[in-house]
Parts: sequence; C-alpha cells; structure tokens
Amino acid sequence: MQKPLLSPDAFVGLDGVTHLCTGGEAPWLRAQADVYQDFARLKSGGEEGRREIYRIGESCRVKMGRLWDVGSDRVAFTPSASEGMSWLARGLDWRQGDNVVTTSIEFPSVAYAWRNLKSRGVDIRFVPHRDWVVAEEDLVAAVDDRTRVLAVSQVSFYTGQCLDIEALASGLRRVGTIGREVLLAVDATHASGVVRVPAGVTDLCVSSSYKWMLATHGVAPCYLSPRAEERVGDSSFGWHNLAVWPAQGAERLPEAPVKSMPERLEPGNPAMVVVMFLDRAMQVILDIGLEAIQEHALDLSELVTTGLDRLGMTVISPRQRRARSGNTCFLADDARACQQALKERGVLVWGEHGRVRVSGHLYNGSDDVDCLIEALKTHL
Repeated sequence: MQKPLLSPDAFVGLDGVTHLCTGGEAPWLRAQADVYQDFARLKSGGEEGRREIYRIGESCRVKMGRLWDVGSDRVAFTPSASEGMSWLARGLDWRQGDNVVTTSIEFPSVAYAWRNLKSRGVDIRFVPHRDWVVAEEDLVAAVDDRTRVLAVSQVSFYTGQCLDIEALASGLRRVGTIGREVLLAVDATHASGVVRVPAGVTDLCVSSSYKWMLATHGVAPCYLSPRAEERVGDSSFGWHNLAVWPAQGAERLPEAPVKSMPERLEPGNPAMVVVMFLDRAMQVILDIGLEAIQEHALDLSELVTTGLDRLGMTVISPRQRRARSGNTCFLADDARACQQALKERGVLVWGEHGRVRVSGHLYNGSDDVDCLIEALKTHL
C-alpha cells in the first residue's frame, strides 16, 4: 500500500474528495493562509514592508535554483510560461528561411509562441508523434542549419510523456556546428515540482506555478542561460530591469542600460504575493525532497496504468519508467463526460480532446488509485 507523502489534510477542500487533477489545477495548501496574512501586514508597512516582501522573493528565487539545480541569479519571475516563450520569440534576430522545431502534440503556448514569425519567412516544424510518443531522435533529426530554436514541453500535457531533456541537449551537441546555434527552450509546467527538471542544460526553462509546484497563477519562474542572454535582444522595458537608479534622478537621460539576469526578465514588479505563495510551496517540496516525490509519483503512475489496463482502457502514456511523469492519460470517446461522471463519484480528473488525464502527486496514495478504478468501473 502506497501512502501519501503529505496528508491531504494539509490542503483545502479535499475532505471526501479523490483529487487526481494536479495536472490541471493543484489544491491549495492550508499553510498559505498564514502567507497571505504576512503579505497583508507587510503590504501595509510602507517601504520597510516592501523590502521584506522582496527579501522573501529572493528566498523563493534561491529555492527555485535548488529545485532546478541552477544558480538563483539566473532565475527570473515572469508572469506566465507563455510570456517566457514569447520573450524568446520576440528577441531573436530572425531571418527569412529560419525555422523552429517543436512537436505535433505540443501545448499551444509552446506551439504558437512563434506564430508572428511566419510573416517574416520563419518555418514552424511540427515533428509528428509515433502512436502518441514523441521520439527525441526525431526532434534532433528535424534540426538543420537554419534551426534557431528547439522548443518543447518536458512533460506532455496530452500524454504525460516525459522527454529526456538531457538527451535532446546532447543530441544538439552531436550535430556539431548546427546544434551549437540552436537554443533549447523548455516549458517545464508539467514537470517542475514532481519530476527532475535539468534546467541547466537548457537555454530557457520556464514553468507555471499553479500545478505541480502547488502555488497559483501569476508567476512563472524562468531560467535563462548565459548563451541565450547574449543572443536574445530585449523587448520589454521598465523601471525594474533598467539601471535608472541611482544613475538617474527625477529627469530621464537619453539612455538607460538594461540590467543583467535575473532582473533582465522582470521589467516591472513580479506578482509578489504569488511569489510568496510559491516560496511557501517550494519549502514544502524541498523539505520532502524532489527525489522522493518523483519516485512516489512514478509509482502511482504505474498503479494507475495497471488498473486502466485491467479495465481495457487505451493508455497513451509511455510504459517505460524513465519516460513517465505524474500524468497518466487514457483515450475516451467523450473525455468531458467521463470527467463529469467521475466527479459525481467524488474523483477529480481532467478530461479534454479525447483523453482523460490522471495526475498523482505527493498527497495521493494507492487508495486514491483504487477509488479511481472503482469509479471507472461504475461509469463504464
């Protein structure tokens, strides 16, 4: 029997509910109530209060560096994962004939971050899946001497496949001078907080914080490599990422240099209350340990797959443990109807586009899997 790593009692609203939909929206930690009270007190505390809010923000930046095993000075707080990808799309010096490589079942924020580049003669290459699995070697094979970016989600929102990001980075290195010109951009939204994110081998790695990292909307930590910082031009400017003080007073000078990372990607104030929520959630995750969380989630995924197989469901998530994640997905003729039927039986999953996604995180156990399978038996 597999027990939760953290009691469901630590979350709001899970009494009598089997919550298996962190891949859509995570439940809310009860401990965040204290964080909001702290924020409210500090928000009313004038300049001194603001300094403390920002001190907590820097604490969160350090925690993100620990989680991703990168320097905290290379982690910025962007408003969303979409904005991280779009910043890269806006800032490169694109030329007609360039291309971007991604997957045919990619999340829209990654697949369409480049849509305005088509009018400039940039081609978007969608590498097809093989029976719902995207092969790393196919992605690397699609790269040529005009590829500027290889952009992927580490974990697929649709299938739950966890791409080997280190293999992609290694594959780009193997193709020689071609690969050295390609920036590797990764959306880690369905990975960060539940499986290891090797951000240090990427050029840009960004993640929403309202799913597996147990925070909420409005902040997406974003890693930027030194190489990408050198190559990508700035496209957003404000008081926070420009060196205006103490170099300038009240009157503006003709030029204001852009700061280096991490402020470079933060033209204005990040959503600091959300950063504080993320700081608390990161402490929970780091205290338990990512390795333990990852093994727990992969074990749950295997249990879910076994149960679905016994029911004759078509599981589209990979069978190999190395390619699994917290998401386990199966096909359904009417995924929304299946989601609703399970909800009526007290089981929360996420159903859309012909597949149902089951997400097991640190507050789930094998009892939750049993509830899912029993509810599906009743529905079928």
